[in-house]
Amino acid sequence: MKKTTWLILIVAVLVIAVDQLSKYLVAVSLPLGGVWSPFHGAYPIFQIVYVINAGVTFGLFKDLGLISVGIAVAVAGVIIIYARHLRSDQRLACVSLGLMLGGAIGNVLDRIRLGYVIDFIDVGVGSTRWYTSNVADIAIVSGVILLGLATLLDERKHRRSKQSIAGGIETPHLPE
Repeated sequence: MKKTTWLILIVAVLVIAVDQLSKYLVAVSLPLGGVWSPFHGAYPIFQIVYVINAGVTFGLFKDLGLISVGIAVAVAGVIIIYARHLRSDQRLACVSLGLMLGGAIGNVLDRIRLGYVIDFIDVGVGSTRWYTSNVADIAIVSGVILLGLATLLDERKHRRSKQSIAGGIETPHLPE
């Protein structure tokens, strides 16, 4: 197996472990709807709120059921296939794919095991609540952002390489 694949799998397994452990700890420590503010003075900006999400993002599409599981499995498959085409120098892309894969699997495990996803990270200001999420959701969003950044950096590196070849100018290799 390629080093890139190993890196993706290691990141994914870490995300799944942290996600599932954090959801378990919330479920056994708080009643459904229970609230805990772990940092003095953080309320109402940040708190732990035990809620369940039978839908997908933002609680939408509650009737999708197994279709949402199928979509997540398909996304995981695309990530695995895409990973096979990465070069060994694309470590940031590997980390981003591992975050997305781990997040997708973390939420799928909840949907298969429980029929819903446990959410608990609540961020907002005053009475304005934003999205309540979990470690898997944060990993997915972070992975998408990092993949965009990795793609931009890789394109920039590729463009510089083309320019140096076309101009006959050698550029020093910068550490990645």
